[in-house]
Amino acid sequence: MPKQWNCNQDKKFARELEFGKTYWVISDIATNLAPFEDAQMCRSYVFTEHAPFTGTPMTADGATARDVCRNRGPVYDTRPPGMRAFGEPLSRVAAPLGSNDYEGVLDEAELRGLEKRVRDGSHPHKRRPANSWRP
Repeated sequence: MPKQWNCNQDKKFARELEFGKTYWVISDIATNLAPFEDAQMCRSYVFTEHAPFTGTPMTADGATARDVCRNRGPVYDTRPPGMRAFGEPLSRVAAPLGSNDYEGVLDEAELRGLEKRVRDGSHPHKRRPANSWRP
């Protein structure tokens, strides 16, 4: 049976955790800023050392067990099923998967449009100096 510690059980979590074991927290994702991400993702924490003054278990990044439980909680000792962790690839693909042997033929209008974009592009002599104070 997986264990769970709520936000108000931070002292209990700090007492009961095992060093070197992975603990999981569920985070909400702002889908208005990242529309292709999942609404919730899980994040892992591994506690490996003690805080210098308080002796509270701490991760290598400096997050103490009590702070993780209180600010990010609830904390789980097993990974939530069916939830993607931070840093893992998406399960969906935004482009077709196929061979890369497609050879498109550009017609005359497309070639003229591309040449115009190159001509109208940035000219190196008309650029602002690199250390200019103006925005």
